[in-house]
Amino acid sequence: MSIAELQVYSVEEADVTGGVCLVRCVGGTARSGQVYAAGESRVWLRGAERHGHAVDSFGAGHTARVRLAGEVVALLIRGQVLTSVPPDGHGLAELEAWLDTVPPLTDEPRPRTLRSLAIGGMQNERLPDGTRLRWGRVALAAAHRCAAAEGASDLLRGIELASVRAYLLREFGPGPGGDPAALGREALALIDLTPAEAAARARDWRALPRERILHLRRIKNLLRWAGAARPYLAPGDPLAQALETWSQVGRQLP
Repeated sequence: MSIAELQVYSVEEADVTGGVCLVRCVGGTARSGQVYAAGESRVWLRGAERHGHAVDSFGAGHTARVRLAGEVVALLIRGQVLTSVPPDGHGLAELEAWLDTVPPLTDEPRPRTLRSLAIGGMQNERLPDGTRLRWGRVALAAAHRCAAAEGASDLLRGIELASVRAYLLREFGPGPGGDPAALGREALALIDLTPAEAAARARDWRALPRERILHLRRIKNLLRWAGAARPYLAPGDPLAQALETWSQVGRQLP
């Protein structure tokens, strides 16, 4: 079973049983009868219409007006991505058990699909904080799997992880949301330049080879997420001072 993803454009009508939505397929092929995950809830694709005609399926890049069953339809928001799952679904508890023990899952989600599903749950403010934190841990594990599957460098992997960790820290604070010092320390350890070296390259970055420009941009992205640790560190902490120095350099990077 291929995994399909639908992005919601609008909810046109909805009640306690379901509703009609305008969606765009952003991955795979959407078919009547599929089950989609919306956070921990499930919706069922009962039918689709394109250009005024009923269709059994539609592929990536195409929009359709679809009828979805499930009371959560009324709560869907513009831009939300729904990910198809097997009829019995991959619930949060099942994914947690799978990530802990790494057994095979029937129709295992692709890493990017798993990350999208987990981040959707992590950012869903309608869910209890404890559930959102659990989704955050799944998102961190999915980021590791994305890096492994795509052969990403340590720096790219660090950006993926830092983005999730920064979000959790900002939303839930130190402790439940993670360790600010660990976020800052591990992010800076991935940078292979000193602040002075990075600043020197930034002064004439347009003359650099494309690979070096990309490298500087990735460092800037990493610093953006690492900065989430600074408000939780004591002003005299050497790590706080290092993050402040890098923050100033980061403003100069392309």
